[in-house]
Amino acid sequence: MNTIMRKSVLGIAGLAFAGGIAAGPAMHAEAASVESVKPVAVTVQADKPGVDKAKLIPHGVQGEQSRIELDGEQVENVKAIIAATKKSDMDERAAVVAIATALQESKLENLGHLGERNDHDSQGLFQQRPSSGWGTVEQITDPEYSTTAFLKGLKQVDGWQDMPLTKAAQTVQVSAYPFHYAQWEQQAADLVAEHWNN
Repeated sequence: MNTIMRKSVLGIAGLAFAGGIAAGPAMHAEAASVESVKPVAVTVQADKPGVDKAKLIPHGVQGEQSRIELDGEQVENVKAIIAATKKSDMDERAAVVAIATALQESKLENLGHLGERNDHDSQGLFQQRPSSGWGTVEQITDPEYSTTAFLKGLKQVDGWQDMPLTKAAQTVQVSAYPFHYAQWEQQAADLVAEHWNN
């Protein structure tokens, strides 16, 4: 399957599964509350010096976990999210939340507009919408910009550090499927542990 077709299929699946982003950065405080799900014990697979494992998954994961194999482009997007997180003076936990969110929204593919197959104008790693105030198409398809915009929204969520990942992500994203972020927490934590100090 060629890259463009693969991205289109992933994008359509992601939008059908996640519902895309329904709101922009101004709506964070008005996001619907997310009920908690029972945490599951977890261990972070990667063992890199200097990574504070307690910050990666402080409350354990929630529910069954999903995992995908990443190609080179997806790994580069992971590294871009981590770099933007550090540049925003945020810690490893913020990177875990951001990567899990991007795994759910785009499978870490920097998706362009999908035309008529796209239910909104959602694009980029986080499926952010120009019409909802996230930025221009050029901005939200830039991994550094889109990550910084997501993290700016996360910083506005009081107590995000102490929330389950899915609630923190949902408060920023306002997805039609708020619990779907939780399934990516383990893989996101493993990716942060692997790449944080690279």
